[in-house]
Amino acid sequence: MAGSVIKTKIFNSVEITSVPKWIRLLVWKMMIATLLLMAIGSATRVMNAGLACPDWPLCYGQLVPGAQMNLQVFLEWFHRLDAALIGLSAIALMGITWWYQRQLPPWLPWAATGAFALILFQGLLGGLTVTEMLRFDIVTAHLATALLFFCTLVIMVSLLTPYQGTNASSNLAWLSGTAAILIYLQSLLGALVASRWALHQCLGNSELCQVMNSHILGVVPPTVAILTLTFKAWQTPGLHPVLRNLANLASSLVILQIALGVATFRLHLQVEPLTVAHQTVGATLLGILVAFTVLAIRDQANNCAKLENWCKE
Repeated sequence: MAGSVIKTKIFNSVEITSVPKWIRLLVWKMMIATLLLMAIGSATRVMNAGLACPDWPLCYGQLVPGAQMNLQVFLEWFHRLDAALIGLSAIALMGITWWYQRQLPPWLPWAATGAFALILFQGLLGGLTVTEMLRFDIVTAHLATALLFFCTLVIMVSLLTPYQGTNASSNLAWLSGTAAILIYLQSLLGALVASRWALHQCLGNSELCQVMNSHILGVVPPTVAILTLTFKAWQTPGLHPVLRNLANLASSLVILQIALGVATFRLHLQVEPLTVAHQTVGATLLGILVAFTVLAIRDQANNCAKLENWCKE
């Protein structure tokens, strides 16, 4: 019974709707800004602008570079600026939630603190990518942390959004959660391929083909999981329209992602917007699956609140 009590407290609709609208709006804006930040980071990489600013945290020793400004410098500088603004927002969110903690769900200040810790670590990794000359393991860790931060914000948004489930999600949460983990791992493989230029190495020198092929074959498990999730969502009567729409969107995005991946591969990464879109769609797909998982768990939590004698610890 303790498990159902905890779930009911975390997903209590009254507590969630009592959160001021401006706090919810701040988390929403941070989530969208983070998705855009990852897209800008991808553009910075494919445009070979990762070291356009040779120093860190300034750029050519200035807050705003002057005569040195060109497209590559602008991308790297703007990437840092966006990251700094998100970092300041994370500090503000953490401070606000602790200041108003008595009026907020008890999990919210801790979640905000966790988000701040992730963005702080992300900033350190960002600095190391420059000082260590784009070392592939640091670049991969940089994206891995960014995705975790993004997922944290998606979870917070999904918990703060008023939602009254239909108690029909059954066991869909574990399936969407598994798909989210698989997409996350596939994204890390993609980051490894990009940071080591595995496609060029494989096609040019027959090196790192194992890394490249792992990413290609790695698309199968998450695709199967997502299509299964969508099929089961179609077959679940009474499923909340939001969950049904998220499942449909996930299937559409995974098909688009595969198409972008094939195009990127065939064009040998020569069309930069395709590469940027490939990473951005992947991050969006991850966010959709995380949101589905949280809402499906909330659906089950509502069921537990109504049928406590059916819920076990």
